[in-house]
Amino acid sequence: MIRLLSRIALVLAVLSAIAVAVSGPGYRLGWWPLPVAFGALRWAGWIAIGITAVALVLALVATFVRPGGSRKGIAEAAIAIVIGVATMILPLSLQARGKQVPPIHDITTDTDNPPQFVAILPLRVNARNPAVYGGPEIAAQQKKAFPQIVPLQLAIPVDKAYDRALGVAREMGWTIVDADPAAHRIEATATTPFFGFKDDVVVVVSAAGNGSRIDMRSLSRIGHSDLGTNARRVEGYLAKVGAG
Repeated sequence: MIRLLSRIALVLAVLSAIAVAVSGPGYRLGWWPLPVAFGALRWAGWIAIGITAVALVLALVATFVRPGGSRKGIAEAAIAIVIGVATMILPLSLQARGKQVPPIHDITTDTDNPPQFVAILPLRVNARNPAVYGGPEIAAQQKKAFPQIVPLQLAIPVDKAYDRALGVAREMGWTIVDADPAAHRIEATATTPFFGFKDDVVVVVSAAGNGSRIDMRSLSRIGHSDLGTNARRVEGYLAKVGAG
């Protein structure tokens, strides 16, 4: 009986892992809508937790409660545990991340005068989230959660700062929509790796004293909360530009 239950647990663990693995890519490829992808991710995660618990009990029973009996099924139970734990990591991490950040999807280094999108606007015609900045309420939530996101100051001329900013944007793998060296302005689209969400980015380089200042804005096309993705993108990008 233990071996049979262990095999069932293993099969369910594998199916849960497959559901998690294909949930995002399936949406990205257009196989199913976003609610289905999120649902598969969520339920597969819960099933993985249950299967891991059951497999752990089966392994303990086979090892300690019935030490004199057959230990067949221990291997299957152990593999089910490993797969179950690996499967639940992504759903649980996303859930935890969602609780740690505010439900916003627009991050900028300048909440008083955020950089505006121009060239990228035609690509956002069908976007669920508007390109217009959300105002003081969004700014307050960002400042509370991400007070470290501020304009980047560089002790180099504007032209050199722009060239560096454009080079890093390309290194990030973004799709450059517009690069205007005269206006020192960059607009690009970043695609998230798992779900393939499109987030739009605008970077503006301006003179600041004897050096330059870099402002940036990253905005999701869909989703009420970005789970901190845009903030991480802004921080990562500015850190690379600042490092030269």
